[in-house]
Amino acid sequence: MRKYFGTDGIRGKANTHPMTAEVALKVAMAAGLMFRNGHHRSRVVIGKDTRLSGYMLENAMVAGFTSVGLEVFLLGPMPTPAVAMLTRSLRADLGVMISASHNPFADNGIKFFGPDGFKLSDEIELEIERLVDSDLTPRLASADQLGRAKRIDGVHDRYIEFAKRTLPRDMSLEGLRIVVDCANGAAYKVAPAVLWELGAEVISIGVNPDGYNINQDCGSTSTDALARKVHEVRADIGIALDGDADRVIIVDERGQVVDGDQLMATVAESWHTAGKLSGPGIVATVMSNLGLERFLGARGLELARTKVGDRYVVEHMRAHGFNVGGEQSGHLVLSDFATTGDGLIAALQILACVREQDRPVSEVCSKFVPVPQVLKNVRYKSGKPLESDVVKSAIDAGRERLGSSGRLVIRPSGTEPLIRVMAEGDDASLVNDVVDEIAGVVARSAA
Repeated sequence: MRKYFGTDGIRGKANTHPMTAEVALKVAMAAGLMFRNGHHRSRVVIGKDTRLSGYMLENAMVAGFTSVGLEVFLLGPMPTPAVAMLTRSLRADLGVMISASHNPFADNGIKFFGPDGFKLSDEIELEIERLVDSDLTPRLASADQLGRAKRIDGVHDRYIEFAKRTLPRDMSLEGLRIVVDCANGAAYKVAPAVLWELGAEVISIGVNPDGYNINQDCGSTSTDALARKVHEVRADIGIALDGDADRVIIVDERGQVVDGDQLMATVAESWHTAGKLSGPGIVATVMSNLGLERFLGARGLELARTKVGDRYVVEHMRAHGFNVGGEQSGHLVLSDFATTGDGLIAALQILACVREQDRPVSEVCSKFVPVPQVLKNVRYKSGKPLESDVVKSAIDAGRERLGSSGRLVIRPSGTEPLIRVMAEGDDASLVNDVVDEIAGVVARSAA
């Protein structure tokens, strides 16, 4: 059983367990001991988003890492994928991102990257948990072996150049009017700069973080402000990043939202045509729409599904030779360029498709008609509702009603006490009925 780590690192409300300075200190000590390399002075890089609690957690982790002898490089506010990239670029033994991604400012989280820039495996996370709950005092560094910490200059420029190099050198975005919403988060400096340096006319919103307004009525989980601005300035496209910029949602020139499934379909078709798609298709999670699977199937491509979490998407991609994967929520993993979801790089690939096809975004990114899909979240206080016989029977009955023309996915949230009930199928009325019935049974069982 996991005590601290969920589907994407450790996450919770700031200054309450497990997002306290004490836990952050111990987690840093444990992770530092696991990745301490005896052959040289080990390094760890730490990035964060713009949450108020980032200062507290960053300082606690610096204390933890230096206490076990690691050198700490502080990046300041930087996108999660930039931290992964800089972990490799700076030849660090470990990377840390302090962020709760798309959550409100009161939450925060800790994500780790290994020296290869990939997120840690379940096994390593469980070993870190074991160490956190043990007595680490005997393993602290001696006084002359304590680590140092310093801020690294020029990290924004490094990432900006890295992002620009993912497009062909002769490709320009000149003539495109782009609205970018940085969610008052980690990409508020780098994302507008990348687009402007590539020649676009850039209108930026969500670029005034104050510690409290990250993801607040902005970003990839709240696209109304972006849609309004796209309409107001008659932009060609709107790009919405989340708080740590590892996911993206697009708004087309008409103000309509384009989700991660449509973006994956767009990139997959483009790369397949150009002979750049490796593996038999792409990788997505159980939450991706059946319409995406049918779209790919019609082109002789496979949709390999994993459990929810971009980490599991990446693991499947690495194991089976895929180079495109992602989630409906907007995580797009393009392993030719990055080791984790990168909202800005994904947006650049979409812009490349728009530029190459010379058509409006609404045409370029509308690849399939989504199958009716309904998701309901049922909150519970304690226990394990999915182990109830009554709930199991309701789930079996729902699957039988949907038959071969639909899908049913029931799963607990990895970050909140929620049961997520999702169904999809060609008959919208039937899908609604099935979800309502199962959600009702789960709610009564969890009461």
